[in-house]
Amino acid sequence: MGVAAFAAIGTFLFGFDSGIVTTTIAHQSWKDYFNHPTTAQTGAVVATYIAGECVGGIFQIFAGDRLGRLRLMQLMCIIVTIGTVLQTASVNFGMFLAGRIFAGMAVGGLIGTVPVYLSEISAPHHRGLIGGISGCGISFGTMMSNWVGFACSYAPYGATQWRLPLGLQIPFGIILFIGLLTFMPDSPRQLVRDGQIEKARREFIKIRRDLNADEVHQEFAFMQTQIEYEMQREIKSYREIWRLFKHRVLVAVGVQTMTSLTGTNVISYYQTILYKSLGISSTTILCLAAVYGTVGFLCNCLTSAFLTDQWGRRKMLISGLAGIVIVEIYAAIMQMKFQNTENSVGKAFAVLGIYLFAVVYYGMINSTTWTYGAEILPIALRSRVMGLGALGHFVVNVAITEAGPTAFAKIKQNYYYVFVSCSFFFLVMAYFFFPETKQRSLEEIAAAFGDKVVLPDENGVAVEEAIFRDKGDSEEVEVVRERV
Repeated sequence: MGVAAFAAIGTFLFGFDSGIVTTTIAHQSWKDYFNHPTTAQTGAVVATYIAGECVGGIFQIFAGDRLGRLRLMQLMCIIVTIGTVLQTASVNFGMFLAGRIFAGMAVGGLIGTVPVYLSEISAPHHRGLIGGISGCGISFGTMMSNWVGFACSYAPYGATQWRLPLGLQIPFGIILFIGLLTFMPDSPRQLVRDGQIEKARREFIKIRRDLNADEVHQEFAFMQTQIEYEMQREIKSYREIWRLFKHRVLVAVGVQTMTSLTGTNVISYYQTILYKSLGISSTTILCLAAVYGTVGFLCNCLTSAFLTDQWGRRKMLISGLAGIVIVEIYAAIMQMKFQNTENSVGKAFAVLGIYLFAVVYYGMINSTTWTYGAEILPIALRSRVMGLGALGHFVVNVAITEAGPTAFAKIKQNYYYVFVSCSFFFLVMAYFFFPETKQRSLEEIAAAFGDKVVLPDENGVAVEEAIFRDKGDSEEVEVVRERV
């Protein structure tokens, strides 16, 4: 749990840095300092960040496996620190944009790598909880950015109004880097794939302290056998990847793209516009946005702890998508009825629609998608396809969020029905094509997609037991024997 919480600093940075810019560029002190940027320049603050995220996703696709999970995250920590320092210390607009690009690149690489890393070090019966912590990091970062933005609305006029919130990000990249360098374990599955069997065995013993000695032998042998089998048929051509693993690739990329098409980013970014259309004052709007983030984070934590492993990913996704369809229809009707009236009770019901979305999305969808997307892929494709999924998420996100202000101005609450249609489409896809993965090891999940699962023979397990006995003087194995 401690390692997972530490790794989630990477996804926290994604949530915080994505959210804090909304209030930053709204401060008059920021506008004055940078000589009143044009609309195009202000739009570039968001556009360059998302472009950086896309570069980070592409970098993960091509370098994730070569660098390994830890080294890739370490590199991203260095880049995000550079980016946050540049933003905080900006003396001109170009320097600020450069910081946005660097920060975007880093979180673009982290958001796809952290779920992969956590899935590979988790026990099957706790993988939903451990993987869900990465999603909780996103919602926690969003919540904190909302509250910091609200607090800074009371700060005295000056550069501190916008420099302080940006500067609060700087320590987190440094802290995560130190943790990755010192105590966080490497992925034993990645190490097996790289041929570092001894190191993989040591790391596996450290992270699977819930197993007795016999279970350690059997599970490590099974993991090694399946990975080596997959390596024998490992392919480099994307055409071959598509032919052999089309179902798994489509589900992994689709489940990431789905998150944007539920409308969550549009609602999160432009909820202030929605509140304003209901006649709510500016200070109250910022407070409501902060409470929205808090509701989402709390629901995210509760369901990750008590539902994802117990109920299953498939049920979570199907129920969440069905809930989003209902809630968005409700929200659209409430805003249509009350946004231009003086009915305060009706306006409260309209705000309730936005909050119900936070309950359903963060409670059922947010963490589940990142966990599910990472765990269904074979190790040879896990980093590459997760990078591709993150890239799809960013590209779709920029398209629908850029259209948000115009859409809300032209078709108003009817923009919700675009997301209702998309969510219903993915609901059908999830029902027919998303198999359940709970309580299964990453190697066993292959069977759910019709791929071959190779079990170790008795000789293989015996060899593994002999190796463990020969290493009996090692500290890690002694810990296992003491538990038995």
